[in-house]
Amino acid sequence: MTGADIIIETLIEQGTEVVFGYPGGQAINIYDAIYKRADRIKHVLTAHEQGAAHAADGYARASGKVGVVIATSGPGATNLVTGIANAYLDSIPVVAITGNVPCSLIGRDSFQEVDIVGITMPIVKHNYCVKDVTKLADTIREAFKIAKEGRPGPVLIDVPKDVQIADIPFENKPILPEKPDPIVSETDLNAAIEMINASKRPYIYCGGGVVSKDAGKEVEELAELIDAPVGFSMMGLAAIPHSNPRALGMIGMHGKYSAIKIKSKSDLIIALGVRFSDRATGNKNAYMPNAKILHIDIDPAELDKNINSTLGIVGNVKSVIAAINKRLEKTERPYWQNEIENIKALERTIPEHKSDMLTPYKVVDTVAAAAKPTTPIATDVGQHQMWVAQRYPFEGARTLISSGGLGTMGFGLGAAIGACMATNERTVLFTGDGSFGMNLNELATAVSQKLPIVIVLMNNGVLGMVRQWQTMFFNKHYSQTTLERKTDFVKLAEAFGAKGMRANTPSELEECVKKAFASDGPVVIDCYIDKDERVLPMIPPGGTMDDLVVE
Repeated sequence: MTGADIIIETLIEQGTEVVFGYPGGQAINIYDAIYKRADRIKHVLTAHEQGAAHAADGYARASGKVGVVIATSGPGATNLVTGIANAYLDSIPVVAITGNVPCSLIGRDSFQEVDIVGITMPIVKHNYCVKDVTKLADTIREAFKIAKEGRPGPVLIDVPKDVQIADIPFENKPILPEKPDPIVSETDLNAAIEMINASKRPYIYCGGGVVSKDAGKEVEELAELIDAPVGFSMMGLAAIPHSNPRALGMIGMHGKYSAIKIKSKSDLIIALGVRFSDRATGNKNAYMPNAKILHIDIDPAELDKNINSTLGIVGNVKSVIAAINKRLEKTERPYWQNEIENIKALERTIPEHKSDMLTPYKVVDTVAAAAKPTTPIATDVGQHQMWVAQRYPFEGARTLISSGGLGTMGFGLGAAIGACMATNERTVLFTGDGSFGMNLNELATAVSQKLPIVIVLMNNGVLGMVRQWQTMFFNKHYSQTTLERKTDFVKLAEAFGAKGMRANTPSELEECVKKAFASDGPVVIDCYIDKDERVLPMIPPGGTMDDLVVE
C-alpha cells in the first residue's frame, strides 16, 4: 500500500467511522485513498478547516471516541490551529492529520509549506512529522492511544507528500492498550476517607474529568453516601442529571447563586477532575480559606497548580471514587441539609427579569421543553453560553458541547455538526449574532449533510458579554461592541438552503420551535432579545463570593 492508503486503513483499523476535513494539493493522495474506501469510512467536507476541527471536537465530546480531522499543508494546516487549541484546553481526544510538502522541500519556504509541528507544539499532547513510511501506521496507532489515555487531548500527525506516495506492505494490528491508570495507595484512600468522615459540610465539585471518564454514577453514589450537594464547573455540567436533587448547578463567575453560596459555607471541597481555573475560583488568594480541599485528577500537573490542596490524589476519578465509596458508611448530615435548604430558599427570593418580549431564560426554557434528555446541546461563546449553562436542565452525560478553556467564538456550528453525526440525534445550537458570524459558513455543511440541527440565535445586535463588562466596569464606553449589521438571518438561512424563522415574542418562539423540531434539515430561529440583558449572578473579575452581583 501507499502511505496514503495506510493512513486511511489504519484509521479504519482504529475504529474511525467519520472524518472531517478539506482537501488540497499536499493531501490529494490521502483523499484518493478515502475515495477508494468510501464504503468503509465517511468523510464530511466542511466549508473551512476550522469548522472541520470543531466538528471533530464535537464528535469526540458527544461520542467519547477520538475525533479525526484531515487538512492539507500551509493554510489548511494553520486553519486547524484554533480547533486544536480548543480541544487541548478542554482535554478532548482529537487526531489531526495534515499533508505537507515532500521531505526534500521542507525548510525551503516551498509553496504552502509551514512548520505545523512547531506551530502546534504548545497545544497538543504530542505531535509527529512522519518522514519514514515504515513508521506511519504505528505512529497513527500510537497517536490514537495517546489521544485517549490518561487526560485526553489532541495529537497531530504531519505526513510529507513523498511519504504518502511511498509503497510498503501493510498489516492490520490490534488496537494498542492504553497505559493503566495510576495506582492509588491505601494511605491516600484512607486519608481521603478520614477527611470525608471528619467533614460536617462536604461539597462535591465536578469538572470535565467526571464527564470524560464517565464517572457520573460513582459521583451520585458518593453524594448519597456522604449527604453532600454537587456543584459543577461548566465543563462538568451534565456529569449527573439535573433532576438529581443534590445537583446545584454551575459555580464560578456566572454560576448559580445557591451553588456558589453553599460552596462558600462548606468545610470540605471534594474536587473531581477540575482545573480550578480563574473563572471558577475568582481571587485565588481568598479562595475557600476555611475549607479543606481533596483534589482527585488523572493529571498530576493539575494538583496544586492553581489552588493548593489538603490532599491531592493522582488517578482516574471513576476508579478512585468507586474505591472510596466501598470504604464509606452512609452518613446523614441534617444540619448541613437544613443550611442548604435555607440558601435555596433565599435564592428563590431573587427577582427574575420578566418581560412580554423574549428573555434569554424564556428562550432556553422553550427549547428545553421541546428537546429530549438525549438531545445534544451545543453552544458558541458569550452571554448565550452562560444563560444555557445556568438554565438548561441537562439530563444525559455528554449532552453539553461547549468551548470552556479557550472560549472560542465560532466553535458552535462545527461542533453541533460533529455531535449530530456522532449521535444521530436532532441537535440544538444556541448561539449569538456575534459568535454565529464567525463560522456561519458551516451552514453549507449542515445543509449538504441534511443534518437536523436547530440553530437558536439570540440576536441582540451587540457583542453582549463584552458590552456587559463595558456597562459594569468601563463607564458604558461601548467601544466596538455595537454591531450595526444589516444581516437578515432568515434570508441568510434560506440562501444556504436551510429553513429560516423569526421570533419576537414567547408565543412566536413556541411556534417556531415546534416547527423546527418537526423539520428534517437545519433550521435557523432568529430570536430578538434586548441588548441590555445581563448574565447574572456575576462575581466581578478578581472578586470573591462576597462580591457576588445578583441583580
